[in-house]
Amino acid sequence: MATRTYRRRIAQHLQERFYQVAASGLLPGRWFRPSCPDIDQRRTAGDILQLEVVSHCWQYAPMLLYQLSSLVLHPPTRLKLTMTVYYAAADRATARVLAFIDSHNVPNICWNWRVIEPERLFRRSIGRDHAAKTTQADWIWMTDCDIIFHAGCWDSLAQQLTERRDALLFPQTEQRTAMLGTTDSLLATATALLGGDGPLQLLDIDQAQFSPYTLSCAKGEYQIVHGDVARAIGYCDGLAPYQTPATHWCKCREDRVFRWLVGSAGVPIDIESVYQIRHIHKGRYRRGSRWSRIRSAIRRWQTR
Repeated sequence: MATRTYRRRIAQHLQERFYQVAASGLLPGRWFRPSCPDIDQRRTAGDILQLEVVSHCWQYAPMLLYQLSSLVLHPPTRLKLTMTVYYAAADRATARVLAFIDSHNVPNICWNWRVIEPERLFRRSIGRDHAAKTTQADWIWMTDCDIIFHAGCWDSLAQQLTERRDALLFPQTEQRTAMLGTTDSLLATATALLGGDGPLQLLDIDQAQFSPYTLSCAKGEYQIVHGDVARAIGYCDGLAPYQTPATHWCKCREDRVFRWLVGSAGVPIDIESVYQIRHIHKGRYRRGSRWSRIRSAIRRWQTR
């Protein structure tokens, strides 16, 4: 049994390497996906634009609390938003955040919590593929739970999306923090709140801690996909390495492959007030473990 498992992992690793190399331009992405509607076949939004935002959370409850608080504090007025979060029931802190946010009835927002098995959650592209193929929205934004949507974000996005038919878009500029440690006030506030016995509360960011950064492509947390394209091709649908459940959280390398499948690095658009909380310690790694220390050291080195 152990030998069979080892061989399966080796085969999966080789498959993933193949797709990463192919995505460099070696082969056309259209060979590996269903047909995609041409641009003149894609629908534009109706009178009220429908947007779905898809996030995954595993042991990132402090980040998720900031993200979902930003929707309650700064809701859209020019679009209808479905906020979808994939999570595992075993992650009690995340479940607590979702229950708290669910108690808020916010105009133009529909909460959509998707509980799945940890093994399916650990492969982020599984949830994204499900969301892409089942969405009813005009556009679907694949994001991560450390992204904050602040005042003016949704209305500026609605203005940009109304008449567009591009396959893939992304914000031209984001506001990002330095690489934060767990003792930084922004993270410590949310962590202390979740660690206590008292009721949760909405949290807002201190915008002074963020600086502008220009994006060059539609990377993992900034993939805004046309609904017709998403429903047609899914998210790395049919590529075994990205649709196979895992025993641990897998490093998210599939965004490059997805851009290859779409055939575009994305078109930059001007969206207001998009923020990212950057953090050294990853919740998906066990705190204090050797791998956690190694990853944290790498992230500090990358920051320098």
